[in-house]
Amino acid sequence: MPENPPVPTRAALRRSRSRRRRIQVAAASLVALGAIAGSGVAVHGAIQTQSAEAATRVLTDAGGFSHDQLEVYDAIGEARTHRAAETTIAMAEDALAAADGKVDASSLAASVASLGEYTSLDASAVASLAQQTREQIESTQSAVAAYEQAEAEAAAALAAANTPDGARATAAALASELYGWGSGEFSCLNSLWQKESGWNYQAYNASSGATGIPQSLPGSKMATAGADWETNAATQIRWGLDYIARAYGSPCSAWSHSQAVNWY
Repeated sequence: MPENPPVPTRAALRRSRSRRRRIQVAAASLVALGAIAGSGVAVHGAIQTQSAEAATRVLTDAGGFSHDQLEVYDAIGEARTHRAAETTIAMAEDALAAADGKVDASSLAASVASLGEYTSLDASAVASLAQQTREQIESTQSAVAAYEQAEAEAAAALAAANTPDGARATAAALASELYGWGSGEFSCLNSLWQKESGWNYQAYNASSGATGIPQSLPGSKMATAGADWETNAATQIRWGLDYIARAYGSPCSAWSHSQAVNWY
């Protein structure tokens, strides 16, 4: 029969309990450390994820794009800038054609020449030149419109002056202004040129070649009064009054001569 084991003393029991507590504390510490380490990895990953999400939101809000996206958008912007330049140049060429022979469009032509280099310029330079060219287009178009308005008014005035009544009014005014001839002399002039041409600036005598209101012979003599003698009654009248003043002294003297010999 085995011997009875020795009964542990109180001191031994205290030492045993102390070792177990240390082991439990150590084990708990290891578990805690493992938990903390695992939590640290998780927290770090979460922080990274949140940071990435925040950065993405900021980039999106700021209009940021990836390098490839930026290249695509740069290409789109460049294409739009080039199309705008081409459209502006086409408009400018139309304006230049409309201005040809009417107004000075040298400034617009210079702007077009500069904008024509758009493929070798940066976008801001192209935009600035396009704006400058558009301003020149507007200026040129305004000048052309004013020119054409003046031309239309002049044509209307000429058409009115070229009628028999218009020619009479012009003759009366010039006779008084240039020679001091009043209504009496004009009455003689009216009779004289009514007989010669009916105050028709296009009158032409096929047998003699006499032309125009004063029946100049030949008609080309009236070029001394203006290059437009064939189309402008006022030019013919200026020449005719000068002829009468030099050859007869006055319309009434010329009319008397015409009544006597049927010419003047």
